[in-house]
Amino acid sequence: MSYLVDPTLVFVVLVNLTLLGLSRLGACIRLSAAQGMALGVLPLLVATHGIGFRLVLLSVVTFVLKGIIFPKFLLRAIRSADVRREVEPIVGYTASILLGIVILALSFWMSSRFVLPHPVASPLVLPLALATILIGLFLIVSRRKAIMQVVGYLVLENGIFIFGVALAQEEPFLVEMGVLLDVFVAVFIMGIMIFHISREFDHIDVDQLTSLKD
Repeated sequence: MSYLVDPTLVFVVLVNLTLLGLSRLGACIRLSAAQGMALGVLPLLVATHGIGFRLVLLSVVTFVLKGIIFPKFLLRAIRSADVRREVEPIVGYTASILLGIVILALSFWMSSRFVLPHPVASPLVLPLALATILIGLFLIVSRRKAIMQVVGYLVLENGIFIFGVALAQEEPFLVEMGVLLDVFVAVFIMGIMIFHISREFDHIDVDQLTSLKD
């Protein structure tokens, strides 16, 4: 199934670029869910020593958390906050897409400078993982709504996940379960924060927090 690695990674990056140009939060959450589902099967696609129980368990846990639980949690958060769109992002949507393309090109250039300790399933793994991490960071700093920043965090973690699955050949299960636990806790805490911010201030625009005074 290694021939499916490249299409999966290309899909992940296309989702990243699409997220940069969307304002509807529900659509962004659903796209991040589709990306998580695609990454859920990645451990099985890159397996070089056969598909064992641990890889299947990792894939199932990843698929359920990234594709079902996290999106449902975030969709519930936007319903509670009664917000539907990202309005007036710090960086506009067209500019964001153009910067995303620049990030993608830069990631290919940077990855060509790395020397990997062992072969990977695809030459696209390193540049696209790096691009996913950087685009996730860009979403976090360029969007005003807390929900969209959580989506950016999930995208960033997806890039780390690609690195872990493709490069941590010895103990990928331990590496990725640790990452999944961290991201689960982070998303849980962020969801609670979004709920309380919305309840207290009637919005989840993080720019408004700068106006708080003693």
